[in-house]
Amino acid sequence: MAKLLDRISADLNATGLKARSGASRAWMQQKIRELGGASRTELINDSTRNVAAAFIGKMFFFYYNPKLKQELPYYDKFPLVLPIEMYVDGFLGLNFHYLPINLRVHLLDKLYDLTNNDRFDSTTRIRASYSILNGASRYNEFKPCVKRYLAPHIQSRIVEIEADKWETAIFLPVENFAKAGTAKVWADSREQI
Repeated sequence: MAKLLDRISADLNATGLKARSGASRAWMQQKIRELGGASRTELINDSTRNVAAAFIGKMFFFYYNPKLKQELPYYDKFPLVLPIEMYVDGFLGLNFHYLPINLRVHLLDKLYDLTNNDRFDSTTRIRASYSILNGASRYNEFKPCVKRYLAPHIQSRIVEIEADKWETAIFLPVENFAKAGTAKVWADSREQI
């Protein structure tokens, strides 16, 4: 069986719509509604790529159980993360799930300006760092997304999302917040922005 993201991307290509366009984004939202959402388990298990460690500037899904979950007001158990800094025990990353879909699109569009190439293949990375994002007001949407992930608390394989499927991935409603619903999380994020 083809991977979920591959199936959606193939269907989008068949429409003839230009990738990363307004029309393709509207099509994508409708397609995901038709699919009835997406399964987090399918995304993890259906992947043929297994990444041993997160790499800066790429995008990943994984299950996560935070060390300090009792102190957190809420957290995402299935983040969609773009790592921006590596540490000995984990990494700092942008979890797109902390934004409603329209703001995810805005942020990703702005981050595309920081890619190392425009091929959207295995060599494509987003060259963002905390200092770059924090130093420019145009990236304000990143603020609620910045999260620290500890490697021992990752509960599954880290699955890389291929660059040509980043936009598809941000549309998938697979966020899995504990201790609060998406309405509360997204309202807090809008306030922080």
